[in-house]
Amino acid sequence: MMLRRTGMNKQVLIQETAMLLDELPEETSWDDVMYRIYVRQKIERGLADCQNGKVFTPEQVKQHFSKKP
Repeated sequence: MMLRRTGMNKQVLIQETAMLLDELPEETSWDDVMYRIYVRQKIERGLADCQNGKVFTPEQVKQHFSKKP
Protein backbone atom coordinates (compact mmCIF):
# COMPACT_ATOMS: atom_id res chain seq x y z
CA MET A 1 0.00 0.00 0.00
CA MET A 2 1.38 3.39 -0.98
CA LEU A 3 1.08 6.17 1.57
CA ARG A 4 0.13 9.61 0.36
CA ARG A 5 -0.27 13.07 1.82
CA THR A 6 -3.55 14.04 3.42
CA GLY A 7 -5.77 16.32 1.37
CA MET A 8 -5.89 14.14 -1.75
CA ASN A 9 -8.53 14.52 -4.42
CA LYS A 10 -11.70 12.44 -4.36
CA GLN A 11 -10.66 10.00 -7.10
CA VAL A 12 -7.35 9.20 -5.40
CA LEU A 13 -9.14 8.81 -2.07
CA ILE A 14 -11.60 6.36 -3.65
CA GLN A 15 -8.73 4.33 -5.16
CA GLU A 16 -6.77 4.26 -1.90
CA THR A 17 -9.88 3.26 0.06
CA ALA A 18 -10.63 0.46 -2.40
CA MET A 19 -7.07 -0.86 -1.99
CA LEU A 20 -7.44 -0.75 1.79
CA LEU A 21 -10.75 -2.65 1.61
CA ASP A 22 -9.25 -5.26 -0.73
CA GLU A 23 -6.62 -6.05 1.90
CA LEU A 24 -9.23 -6.93 4.53
CA PRO A 25 -10.33 -10.54 5.06
CA GLU A 26 -13.62 -11.71 3.58
CA GLU A 27 -15.31 -11.71 7.00
CA THR A 28 -14.79 -8.21 8.35
CA SER A 29 -16.67 -5.60 10.33
CA TRP A 30 -17.15 -1.86 10.27
CA ASP A 31 -14.83 -1.71 13.27
CA ASP A 32 -12.10 -3.42 11.21
CA VAL A 33 -12.55 -0.89 8.41
CA MET A 34 -12.54 2.07 10.80
CA TYR A 35 -9.43 0.76 12.57
CA ARG A 36 -7.51 0.38 9.30
CA ILE A 37 -8.46 3.91 8.24
CA TYR A 38 -7.46 5.25 11.67
CA VAL A 39 -4.06 3.52 11.59
CA ARG A 40 -3.43 4.65 8.01
CA GLN A 41 -4.28 8.24 8.97
CA LYS A 42 -1.92 8.17 11.97
CA ILE A 43 0.93 6.75 9.87
CA GLU A 44 0.47 9.42 7.20
CA ARG A 45 0.44 12.18 9.82
CA GLY A 46 3.60 10.77 11.40
CA LEU A 47 5.36 10.63 8.05
CA ALA A 48 4.31 14.21 7.32
CA ASP A 49 5.68 15.30 10.70
CA CYS A 50 9.00 13.61 9.88
CA GLN A 51 9.18 15.34 6.51
CA ASN A 52 8.47 18.69 8.21
CA GLY A 53 11.09 18.20 10.90
CA LYS A 54 8.54 17.84 13.69
CA VAL A 55 10.41 15.06 15.47
CA PHE A 56 12.25 14.58 18.75
CA THR A 57 15.64 13.01 19.21
CA PRO A 58 15.85 9.95 21.46
CA GLU A 59 17.65 12.12 24.03
CA GLN A 60 14.80 14.67 24.04
CA VAL A 61 12.29 11.87 24.62
CA LYS A 62 14.35 10.45 27.48
CA GLN A 63 14.60 13.88 29.09
CA HIS A 64 10.88 14.46 28.75
CA PHE A 65 9.90 11.17 30.36
CA SER A 66 12.51 11.33 33.10
CA LYS A 67 11.04 14.59 34.48
CA LYS A 68 9.18 14.13 37.72
CA PRO A 69 5.74 15.76 38.01
